[in-house]
Amino acid sequence: MAFSPVDPNRSEDIVAEINITPLTDIFLVLLIIFMITSSAIIESGGKVNLPAAARTETAPRGVAVTLTPERDIYVNQRKVAKDDLETALRTVLGAGGEKIVILRGDRNVPLGEAVWVLSVIKKAGASEIAIAAQAESPKAPAK
Repeated sequence: MAFSPVDPNRSEDIVAEINITPLTDIFLVLLIIFMITSSAIIESGGKVNLPAAARTETAPRGVAVTLTPERDIYVNQRKVAKDDLETALRTVLGAGGEKIVILRGDRNVPLGEAVWVLSVIKKAGASEIAIAAQAESPKAPAK
């Protein structure tokens, strides 16, 4: 086995390059993952079982008021006491430009409770009220 002595006068070129292509790939994959998960995580209040209705072409944007089966009330994602609903709605509606309120009520919430919330929404100054519903699933043809 031959052994060559180290020559201190000989200079070797050191190549110092950083290949950023794999790093860029990782960042793009992470960006896509964050974009997909952030849109799936958005929830506008408590969990409700929406009633079914015919599908509409556009979904309105506005302040979400959610009624849960436990009679909890949420304005956007913040739980609100029944007595403070009008005040909370006035605050949220006064801050934004649009005065559209979307009522998300569970199908097990009594009609009287929903009507009371609708009247409070109107008193708070909402110009339009939309009621959220689940799209009906298409029925199979009868044979």
